[in-house]
Amino acid sequence: MNTSEGHALPAEAGSAPPPGPAAPATKDSGRGSVRHRPDVHKLSLLGVLAALVLVGALTKPEQFLSVQNLQLVLTQASVIGVVTVGVTFVIIGGGIDLSVGAMVALATVWATTLATQEFGLGGILLCALCVGLGCGLVNGLLVSLGGLVPFIATLAMLASARGLALQISEGRTQVVSVEPVLALGRRDAYLLGIPPIVLVFAVVTVVGWLLLNRTTFGRRTVAVGGNPEAARLAGIDVRRQRLLLYLLSGLCCGIAAFLLIVLTGSGQNTNGNLYELDAIAAAIIGGTLLSGGRGTITGSVLGVLVFTLITNLFALNNLETAVQQIAKGAIIVAAVLVQKGRKS
Repeated sequence: MNTSEGHALPAEAGSAPPPGPAAPATKDSGRGSVRHRPDVHKLSLLGVLAALVLVGALTKPEQFLSVQNLQLVLTQASVIGVVTVGVTFVIIGGGIDLSVGAMVALATVWATTLATQEFGLGGILLCALCVGLGCGLVNGLLVSLGGLVPFIATLAMLASARGLALQISEGRTQVVSVEPVLALGRRDAYLLGIPPIVLVFAVVTVVGWLLLNRTTFGRRTVAVGGNPEAARLAGIDVRRQRLLLYLLSGLCCGIAAFLLIVLTGSGQNTNGNLYELDAIAAAIIGGTLLSGGRGTITGSVLGVLVFTLITNLFALNNLETAVQQIAKGAIIVAAVLVQKGRKS
């Protein structure tokens, strides 16, 4: 069975140990710890990031290396990065979520109506989270209890959420007038030069990593994605696990929607356009298998940073968007080919 972050799926509590003597561990510095092989995929992603930084430093050194530009890159990566964390869990669990962009749009629109803004920052945040969780619950019920293929269920949510967002906003931009929300996006709110949006992204990333690698929930996610039937025989409630995964994805969309409201000071039915493709692509180049059973949060975050840096470099060098999309497509194809080579 595939595992995540290089950790093997432990035996269930109370199970008997395997017969025969235990394999000797390779000692490191005399402490008896097991020596792990370096993650070549993550190292290669770090190499790509280093190469992109080098290109930026050589082509537009003053603009690219400025503090303002680095803050901009991290801010742009934060919204889609939070969405990608949720999508990574869904894919590792053997599913797919095509509705994340539409859920973000619906949450931003619903949370910025005049009725919601009357409740201030707390009302906007709570509404965004509830809309994300509600959409995730519907996706989870359709997949786990309704038996729909995840592609079809989330595609239906994509269309429905976009339509509802358009109906609520009537195609207009809803401007936020709540001062505490707007204040979070100003430089006065930066902590040691770091925007609050980036700090939220960092917290979501750390919590996601711990959830995947240090909890029973993470181990069950890997088991369900790697072999659902074996997971069921091992006592895992596969349908419940899939429901929780889509709830988690919806929660991440709600958080991302609030960050987007803070960043733009508005809600629009066009928000989150193509987020589903960017999030899935970032997860794939980060090492997550589309077939499920393997993936890493750190790899997905590195994938987000790679795409964000590419966008930033193309903008600074006034290059066409079409070329940028071609470059992203080439990176995705290369990542998939590397995955196929590793499996064979």
